[in-house]
Amino acid sequence: MFKLTFLGTSSGVPTRHRNVTSLALQTTHNRDWWMIDCGEATQHRLQRLPLSVHDLVGICITHVHGDHSYGLPGLLASASMTGRKKPLLLIAPAAIKAWIDATLLHTELFLTYPLIHIDVDSAPVVHEEAGLTISRHALSHRAPSVGYRFALETSRWKLDKAALQAAGAPPGPAWGLLQAGQDAILDDGTLLRAATFRQTETQRATVVIGGDNDTPALLTDACAGAQLLVHEATYTEAMLQKVGPGPTHSSVQRVAQFAEAVRLPNLILTHFSARYHNADGMAELEAEARLHYSGELFLARDFDSYELDAAGVLSKLPGKSH
Repeated sequence: MFKLTFLGTSSGVPTRHRNVTSLALQTTHNRDWWMIDCGEATQHRLQRLPLSVHDLVGICITHVHGDHSYGLPGLLASASMTGRKKPLLLIAPAAIKAWIDATLLHTELFLTYPLIHIDVDSAPVVHEEAGLTISRHALSHRAPSVGYRFALETSRWKLDKAALQAAGAPPGPAWGLLQAGQDAILDDGTLLRAATFRQTETQRATVVIGGDNDTPALLTDACAGAQLLVHEATYTEAMLQKVGPGPTHSSVQRVAQFAEAVRLPNLILTHFSARYHNADGMAELEAEARLHYSGELFLARDFDSYELDAAGVLSKLPGKSH
């Protein structure tokens, strides 16, 4: 149902092994994909992945801070220079659009495609298309910040095999006709109506992706019925207490406790402070998370990819983190 690929997992500044925040989100619909946040040098990360800016439908920015947005001008310019023509959605705060407009003006950048801005504060639902609804949910941070809920629903026809066998129709050409929506006639002259033997099978999956946020419980409504939460976990709880309330970020403990409280089956933590970017630091973060959360847990690394299936099972795909 969903594939998530982390393009950057560092908080504030890049490190040798982690870039600043960005996430690619694909669905089972088609080749189209979405980007959530676009930190500096995000377009460089895309060079190492089979994702094309020509298939990028939209970019969702959680808030104005640079580690979530400084990659935008370069990415937009490169898309233009490689001949993109179709419109690109930019779901973002009004200040981001004003900054992009100023950049276009003062650097003489002319886009070859329409950039359609949707103010993230304009409505709770910021985008709807067949089978996909994106809503935004206000969070708590130094700058106004939001989380995005991606709710996917797909329907397909499915043959009622038990009913067909009960009607004396064994597997064969008649099944193919019925699956295609056509009536079929058996060798003995029995007429099988397609509408009688075709059922609609609907699959649903929901992913919630949080921006910077010091109060995970603000995502309670967004996480209702969701199978996966992706949330920043910048510090351990002890370090958060040490740095004080100024950064307005979450600790691993607080996110893990929230996910446990609302019974989320899957949790991916990201946006880690550079102080943890070694094996011992990541082990400390993981230990704190597992102390408070009993579901399926992952700590994201750059270029990690995950799949969430229709049954709500989250799997890390094979591949080497960088």
